[in-house]
Amino acid sequence: MSAQKLTFAQKAQAAWGTSIPPEVVTLAEFADSRSGAEAAKAIGYSPAVVSHLIANRYPGDLPTVMQKIRGALMGETVLCPVLGELGRDQCLTEQRRPFAATTAARAQVYRACRTGCPHSRLKGA
Repeated sequence: MSAQKLTFAQKAQAAWGTSIPPEVVTLAEFADSRSGAEAAKAIGYSPAVVSHLIANRYPGDLPTVMQKIRGALMGETVLCPVLGELGRDQCLTEQRRPFAATTAARAQVYRACRTGCPHSRLKGA
């Protein structure tokens, strides 16, 4: 008789216990309804990050990953001074993009992310 495989939600609950953040619950439920790989793609991280996060062993920048989950899977938005309302996950993605003068808006976003935007996570912003 084979052992029953645990769901992502069960793994998360076992690893986090009563202190499980709502972002982890949402991520695990998304992974259960689709796949771990699709959950990773949705938040812009690798499947390994999803696995480590669910197992409460993620050694990286936890606040940023949580913000990506809130934006991509929970509908959190911010008001960008250049682009207007956009998902928090997209905001974080824009912050990491290199400078490109391909459009005036792209250059404006780059500067805004580095000159005091309240949503920027960049050092020195």
